[in-house]
Amino acid sequence: MKGFYSSAVICCSLLIGMLLAPMASAADSYTEALQRFQQAQETQRFFNNAYGYALFPTVGKGGFGIGAAYGKGRVFQGGVYRGDSSLTQLSIGFQLGGQAYSELIFFKDAKAYNDFTGGSFEFGAQASAVAINLGANAQAGTTGNSAGAGQAGADNDAAKASYINGMAVFTMAKGGLMFEAALAGQSFTFEAK
Repeated sequence: MKGFYSSAVICCSLLIGMLLAPMASAADSYTEALQRFQQAQETQRFFNNAYGYALFPTVGKGGFGIGAAYGKGRVFQGGVYRGDSSLTQLSIGFQLGGQAYSELIFFKDAKAYNDFTGGSFEFGAQASAVAINLGANAQAGTTGNSAGAGQAGADNDAAKASYINGMAVFTMAKGGLMFEAALAGQSFTFEAK
Protein backbone atom coordinates (compact mmCIF):
# COMPACT_ATOMS: atom_id res chain seq x y z
CA MET A 1 0.00 0.00 0.00
CA LYS A 2 2.90 2.38 0.79
CA GLY A 3 4.34 1.75 -2.67
CA PHE A 4 1.03 2.63 -4.31
CA TYR A 5 0.76 5.85 -2.28
CA SER A 6 4.32 6.86 -3.18
CA SER A 7 3.71 6.18 -6.87
CA ALA A 8 0.47 8.18 -6.79
CA VAL A 9 2.20 11.16 -5.15
CA ILE A 10 5.02 11.09 -7.72
CA CYS A 11 2.54 10.92 -10.61
CA CYS A 12 0.46 13.79 -9.22
CA SER A 13 3.56 15.92 -8.64
CA LEU A 14 4.79 15.34 -12.18
CA LEU A 15 1.34 16.08 -13.60
CA ILE A 16 1.11 19.37 -11.70
CA GLY A 17 4.58 20.34 -12.92
CA MET A 18 3.71 19.58 -16.53
CA LEU A 19 0.42 21.46 -16.35
CA LEU A 20 2.23 24.57 -15.19
CA ALA A 21 4.45 24.64 -18.26
CA PRO A 22 2.01 25.84 -20.95
CA MET A 23 2.80 25.23 -24.61
CA ALA A 24 2.44 28.87 -25.70
CA SER A 25 4.13 30.25 -28.78
CA ALA A 26 7.82 29.54 -28.19
CA ALA A 27 9.20 32.64 -29.91
CA ASP A 28 6.83 34.96 -28.04
CA SER A 29 7.56 33.39 -24.67
CA TYR A 30 11.35 33.70 -25.16
CA THR A 31 11.06 37.31 -26.30
CA GLU A 32 8.75 38.17 -23.40
CA ALA A 33 10.94 36.51 -20.77
CA LEU A 34 14.10 38.08 -22.16
CA GLN A 35 12.53 41.55 -22.12
CA ARG A 36 11.40 41.12 -18.50
CA PHE A 37 14.90 40.08 -17.42
CA GLN A 38 16.51 42.93 -19.42
CA GLN A 39 14.27 45.42 -17.61
CA ALA A 40 15.38 44.20 -14.18
CA GLN A 41 18.09 46.37 -12.67
CA GLU A 42 19.75 43.33 -11.06
CA THR A 43 20.59 41.77 -14.45
CA GLN A 44 21.91 44.83 -16.31
CA ARG A 45 25.59 44.30 -15.63
CA PHE A 46 25.29 40.61 -16.53
CA PHE A 47 23.71 41.35 -19.91
CA ASN A 48 26.46 43.89 -20.56
CA ASN A 49 29.36 41.54 -19.74
CA ALA A 50 28.24 37.90 -19.97
CA TYR A 51 29.88 35.49 -22.41
CA GLY A 52 26.48 33.86 -22.88
CA TYR A 53 23.30 32.79 -21.14
CA ALA A 54 20.60 30.12 -20.96
CA LEU A 55 16.97 31.28 -20.86
CA PHE A 56 14.07 29.15 -19.64
CA PRO A 57 10.91 31.23 -20.21
CA THR A 58 8.63 28.89 -18.26
CA VAL A 59 9.58 26.37 -15.62
CA GLY A 60 6.58 24.59 -14.11
CA LYS A 61 6.94 23.15 -10.65
CA GLY A 62 4.53 21.23 -8.45
CA GLY A 63 4.70 19.15 -5.34
CA PHE A 64 2.89 17.35 -2.60
CA GLY A 65 5.61 15.77 -0.46
CA ILE A 66 7.50 14.89 -3.64
CA GLY A 67 8.03 17.65 -6.18
CA ALA A 68 9.00 17.91 -9.79
CA ALA A 69 9.90 20.74 -12.15
CA TYR A 70 10.47 20.93 -15.89
CA GLY A 71 11.28 23.61 -18.43
CA LYS A 72 12.73 23.98 -21.91
CA GLY A 73 15.22 26.68 -22.73
CA ARG A 74 17.62 28.09 -25.26
CA VAL A 75 21.33 28.75 -24.88
CA PHE A 76 22.93 31.88 -26.36
CA GLN A 77 26.58 32.77 -26.81
CA GLY A 78 27.47 36.30 -27.87
CA GLY A 79 23.76 36.96 -28.47
CA VAL A 80 23.53 34.08 -30.99
CA TYR A 81 21.19 31.12 -30.39
CA ARG A 82 23.45 28.05 -30.08
CA GLY A 83 21.17 25.24 -28.91
CA ASP A 84 18.40 23.92 -26.70
CA SER A 85 18.47 22.91 -23.07
CA SER A 86 16.03 21.20 -20.75
CA LEU A 87 15.75 21.63 -17.00
CA THR A 88 14.48 18.89 -14.70
CA GLN A 89 14.25 18.81 -10.94
CA LEU A 90 12.99 16.27 -8.41
CA SER A 91 12.71 17.04 -4.71
CA ILE A 92 11.58 15.26 -1.58
CA GLY A 93 10.59 17.08 1.58
CA PHE A 94 7.95 19.38 2.96
CA GLN A 95 6.30 21.04 -0.06
CA LEU A 96 2.80 21.72 -1.27
CA GLY A 97 1.46 23.58 -4.31
CA GLY A 98 2.58 24.67 -7.72
CA GLN A 99 4.36 27.58 -9.33
CA ALA A 100 5.66 28.80 -12.66
CA TYR A 101 8.74 30.94 -13.11
CA SER A 102 11.32 32.02 -15.66
CA GLU A 103 15.00 31.24 -15.15
CA LEU A 104 18.09 32.88 -16.63
CA ILE A 105 21.63 31.54 -16.20
CA PHE A 106 24.54 33.82 -17.14
CA PHE A 107 27.95 32.44 -18.15
CA LYS A 108 30.86 34.73 -17.31
CA ASP A 109 33.35 33.12 -19.69
CA ALA A 110 33.95 30.30 -22.18
CA LYS A 111 34.81 27.84 -19.40
CA ALA A 112 31.43 28.28 -17.65
CA TYR A 113 29.63 28.13 -21.00
CA ASN A 114 31.48 24.93 -21.96
CA ASP A 115 30.78 23.37 -18.55
CA PHE A 116 27.05 23.95 -19.05
CA THR A 117 26.92 22.90 -22.71
CA GLY A 118 29.32 19.97 -22.40
CA GLY A 119 26.55 17.40 -21.86
CA SER A 120 24.78 17.03 -18.54
CA PHE A 121 25.15 19.72 -15.91
CA GLU A 122 23.67 19.80 -12.41
CA PHE A 123 23.16 22.55 -9.86
CA GLY A 124 23.66 21.52 -6.25
CA ALA A 125 20.99 21.62 -3.55
CA GLN A 126 19.20 24.96 -3.40
CA ALA A 127 16.24 26.59 -1.71
CA SER A 128 13.43 26.36 -4.24
CA ALA A 129 11.07 29.07 -3.01
CA VAL A 130 10.86 31.62 -5.82
CA ALA A 131 10.91 35.36 -5.26
CA ILE A 132 10.46 37.95 -8.02
CA ASN A 133 14.23 38.01 -8.47
CA LEU A 134 16.61 35.40 -7.16
CA GLY A 135 20.38 35.69 -7.26
CA ALA A 136 22.46 32.57 -7.33
CA ASN A 137 26.04 31.74 -6.61
CA ALA A 138 27.78 28.78 -8.19
CA GLN A 139 30.39 26.62 -6.54
CA ALA A 140 32.34 23.53 -7.45
CA GLY A 141 31.03 20.41 -5.73
CA THR A 142 32.82 17.16 -5.05
CA THR A 143 30.80 15.42 -7.77
CA GLY A 144 31.44 17.98 -10.50
CA ASN A 145 30.05 21.33 -11.48
CA SER A 146 27.28 22.68 -9.30
CA ALA A 147 25.70 25.86 -8.00
CA GLY A 148 23.58 27.02 -5.09
CA ALA A 149 21.20 29.97 -4.82
CA GLY A 150 20.54 32.81 -2.41
CA GLN A 151 17.03 34.20 -2.08
CA ALA A 152 15.99 37.81 -1.84
CA GLY A 153 15.53 39.18 1.65
CA ALA A 154 12.28 39.84 3.46
CA ASP A 155 12.29 43.47 2.30
CA ASN A 156 12.00 42.19 -1.30
CA ASP A 157 15.38 43.54 -2.35
CA ALA A 158 17.02 41.09 -4.70
CA ALA A 159 20.01 39.22 -3.39
CA LYS A 160 23.28 40.59 -4.70
CA ALA A 161 24.18 38.11 -7.41
CA SER A 162 27.72 37.56 -8.51
CA TYR A 163 29.54 35.11 -10.67
CA ILE A 164 30.77 32.14 -8.71
CA ASN A 165 32.65 29.59 -10.79
CA GLY A 166 31.53 31.58 -13.79
CA MET A 167 27.75 31.42 -13.37
CA ALA A 168 24.97 33.60 -11.97
CA VAL A 169 21.28 32.62 -11.94
CA PHE A 170 18.11 34.72 -11.73
CA THR A 171 14.48 33.61 -11.56
CA MET A 172 11.33 35.62 -11.95
CA ALA A 173 7.97 34.42 -10.65
CA LYS A 174 5.21 34.00 -13.23
CA GLY A 175 2.42 32.63 -11.08
CA GLY A 176 1.27 30.03 -8.64
CA LEU A 177 1.74 29.48 -4.97
CA MET A 178 4.01 26.94 -3.39
CA PHE A 179 5.16 26.47 0.15
CA GLU A 180 8.18 24.30 0.69
CA ALA A 181 11.31 23.85 2.73
CA ALA A 182 12.75 21.13 0.49
CA LEU A 183 16.17 21.26 -1.12
CA ALA A 184 16.68 19.91 -4.61
CA GLY A 185 19.17 20.09 -7.46
CA GLN A 186 18.37 21.14 -10.99
CA SER A 187 19.75 19.07 -13.86
CA PHE A 188 20.28 20.36 -17.38
CA THR A 189 20.90 18.80 -20.77
CA PHE A 190 22.13 20.60 -23.88
CA GLU A 191 21.68 19.88 -27.57
CA ALA A 192 23.45 22.11 -30.12
CA LYS A 193 21.25 23.36 -32.95
